[in-house]
Amino acid sequence: MKQFVSHGTGQIDRAQFAEVGDNVIFEPGALVFHPEQIALGDNVYVGHYAILKGYYKSRMVVGSNVWIGQHCLLHSAGGLTIGNNVGIGPGVRITSARHDERGRDIPILFAELTMAPVVLKDGCNIGVNAVILSGVTVGRGAQVGAGAVVVVDVPDYAVVAGVPARIQRMRPE
Repeated sequence: MKQFVSHGTGQIDRAQFAEVGDNVIFEPGALVFHPEQIALGDNVYVGHYAILKGYYKSRMVVGSNVWIGQHCLLHSAGGLTIGNNVGIGPGVRITSARHDERGRDIPILFAELTMAPVVLKDGCNIGVNAVILSGVTVGRGAQVGAGAVVVVDVPDYAVVAGVPARIQRMRPE
C-alpha cells in the first residue's frame, strides 16, 4: 500500500482526537473542529485548507488509506463514516445535516436541523467538487463524478454523475 507523504508542515494537535492512526498527515491550512469526536485510521492524508468539522454529539470515523483533497469540507453533525481505501477529491463537500423546511412562518436559516448519517463505503471515490448530502450512502467501489450532487444512495460499483447524480453505468467486474 502506498504511504502518503506531506508537502509541508501541518500543525494539528493529535492528542485532542478520539483516535489517530499511524502516518496521518495534515497539510498546512487544514482545520479541525471538535477533534474529540473524530477517529482517523492509518495512512490518512488531509489536504491543504481542508476542513474536518466534527460535531459535539456525532462522530466522524475515517478508515485507513484515505485521501482527502485540498479545500474539502466534511461536516459530521449527523455522523460521517468513511471506509478504507477511499479517495475524496479536492473541493468535495459532505454534510450530514440540513435545515428543516416545514412551515413558511420560520426562515429556513432558523429552522431546526435534521440530521442523517453519511457513509462512504470501502474503495469508493468521490470526484472533484462533488457534493454529498445528508442521509446518503455511497456504495463499495462506487465512483461519484466530478461536480455531481448526490441526494440518494449510490449502489455498490455504480458510476454516478450529474445534478442530481444519476447512475451512468456499473463498473465492470
